[in-house]
Amino acid sequence: MSNETSATTTRRGPAPRGERIADWADGRLGIYSLAKSNMRKIFPDHWSFMLGEVALYSFIIIILTGVYLTLFFHPSMAEVTYHGSYVPMQGIRMTQAFESTLNISFDVRGGLLIRQIHHWAALVFLAAMMVHMMRVFFTGAFRKPREVNWLFGFLLFVLGMFTGFTGYSLPDDLLSGTGVRFIEGVILAMPLVGSYLQFFIFGGEFPGHDIIPRFFTVHVLLLPGIMLGLLVAHLILVFYHKHTQFPGAGKTNNNVVGMPLLPVYMAKAGGFFFLVFGVIAAIAAIASINPVWAIGPYRPDQVSTGAQPDWYMGFAEGLVRVMPGWEWNFWGHTLNFGVLIPILVFPLVLVAIAVYPFVESWVRGDKREHHILDRPRNVPTRTGFGVAWLIAYFVMLIGGGNDLWATHFHLSINSITWFVRIAFFVGPVLGFIATKRICLGLQRRDKDKVLHGRESGIIKRLPHGEFIEVHEPLDQEQLHLLTQHEQPEPLELGPEVDENGVERKLSRAQKLRAKLSKSYYGEDSVIAKPTVEEYKEITSGHGHH
Repeated sequence: MSNETSATTTRRGPAPRGERIADWADGRLGIYSLAKSNMRKIFPDHWSFMLGEVALYSFIIIILTGVYLTLFFHPSMAEVTYHGSYVPMQGIRMTQAFESTLNISFDVRGGLLIRQIHHWAALVFLAAMMVHMMRVFFTGAFRKPREVNWLFGFLLFVLGMFTGFTGYSLPDDLLSGTGVRFIEGVILAMPLVGSYLQFFIFGGEFPGHDIIPRFFTVHVLLLPGIMLGLLVAHLILVFYHKHTQFPGAGKTNNNVVGMPLLPVYMAKAGGFFFLVFGVIAAIAAIASINPVWAIGPYRPDQVSTGAQPDWYMGFAEGLVRVMPGWEWNFWGHTLNFGVLIPILVFPLVLVAIAVYPFVESWVRGDKREHHILDRPRNVPTRTGFGVAWLIAYFVMLIGGGNDLWATHFHLSINSITWFVRIAFFVGPVLGFIATKRICLGLQRRDKDKVLHGRESGIIKRLPHGEFIEVHEPLDQEQLHLLTQHEQPEPLELGPEVDENGVERKLSRAQKLRAKLSKSYYGEDSVIAKPTVEEYKEITSGHGHH
């Protein structure tokens, strides 16, 4: 009886349904071991890491709102006469794509708000991607082993640009139609294959009858699918490589200091998602964007006044607008350099951004893994390149809106165009030089802080009448922050002759690598860190107040 009683008292009842489902899933997917190894993963806590989260959450918002819009949009170029609820457009012939956009805006419950959230989220996504990539660039977060992840992020940004272009072309309004006409001109400027590509893409003479359905397929299926795959791969690599972190006390290449994924980080990330969603929804509710009813349907014989692409296409637009209209006619063919050169420069700039991590790795010759971020001031050449690129981008953004600058500020459009042409070459050079000098100045200030301490603002008079400012010594954490960075030596080519007196043959690549290494790590790019001997001599009281 006692055995039966003890057995009865220790027997459990049926497990809760949630536990049974979890056990069933674990037996087939191994979720327990997966969760055990990853749910306590540490993430560093720094505000700049939220930039990537803004991009991720914006992408999720784009997908959610895009699915809703797809239910009501008709990607057809068949012409109809509008008889909807927007009275000013009644009786006007338009495509079914434009008609369905009007119906979404005026007849579908919440349609206009969802349209505007979708468009604003796309702008925020690309803006967050750009700023996030700049953070990665300036801090050196792209170094080994994260070069491939840099490429994934870069491809996400480029594909986002083209997804945005196909998206705002779908309503088939006069503004987007002008942009599509611009792209047609770019295609036709390609030598030999331009006219064939134009017929293939548009299904005949512009505007054809296939471009909107094709853009729709590309916009809702092809590009988002590729981007989703890249995004998943990007996040997997972030988990696999562990997160980078800014230098500080207790932070090394072998650890991550921060908060666990569960429950702290997930709670913060969940709240931040709804904050991003709320801000984008508030902007969409307040600020109108892409009001197609005020522009009208596209007609090939009309051009919208003040036609501008979204900001992320401003660089390409500016290149075409400020390029002189050079042409070369031969054998009955015309090469339009006014369009051809910009469409060659634009992808070259993009390729340069994509391959930069590999170029820097080659110049430095460093095969180690790096998980501690650089302070931008400690890598002046890289920081200068980043600022030069940003200046070139924003100068061309001005060129892409030269007509609006001229009308709003009562300036000559020719003067603006010539300013952009000159500034595109001069501005990045001046920006590079100025940035490099500023970084060197900040390095000198850091060195002075280490050796002499921080200015306290307290003035003291010495017995012999001299006035001095009392300096406060830095604590160990601050000293570590200002002195933890490496200062690699530039690569040397070595002697010009070998031990036998025979002249060494050096390739052009070796010479170029040595010159680039000197520009990165030579005397003109680095202020030597204070040595231990210098610090001890200063702090021991010799020459220190």
